[in-house]
Amino acid sequence: MDFVSSLRGKKAKVIEIPKWGTYLRKKWEDNFANHLSDKEKKSIYLHDQGGYCGYLWHVFSYEKKKCLKEEQADIEFNKELKQSCYVFYQHSDDAFIFEHASSLTADDFINEEDVYVVDKDFNWTYVRTHETGWCGPYFSRRD
Repeated sequence: MDFVSSLRGKKAKVIEIPKWGTYLRKKWEDNFANHLSDKEKKSIYLHDQGGYCGYLWHVFSYEKKKCLKEEQADIEFNKELKQSCYVFYQHSDDAFIFEHASSLTADDFINEEDVYVVDKDFNWTYVRTHETGWCGPYFSRRD
């Protein structure tokens, strides 16, 4: 069973929004990394450069934004009241809207890598990385 099918089984309404990845990554950056200068973003490899793959979640792993990490991030995400969420990936333009998302938990994302979950207003984010266990997961609120 794939990721989307498993969430549909939880009574969440899943709306596929293909090609929204670029837009959502930019909006995420605008809300969670807007306090960094272009030079600071470059220094933490926020974007692809010089053969290195950039990751938005570097804002957390380089400790440039306050966040909860690992088990604490999972706990906070599970406690968060979730109505509608965007789910998108670092390296894909596929994205989803999850309506009636109150049943979403950190365990739903355990097999996902470099996935970002945000509420529709970008007030909070939950990120599971490909380096979970070493880097992440992370939970943070917009300042």
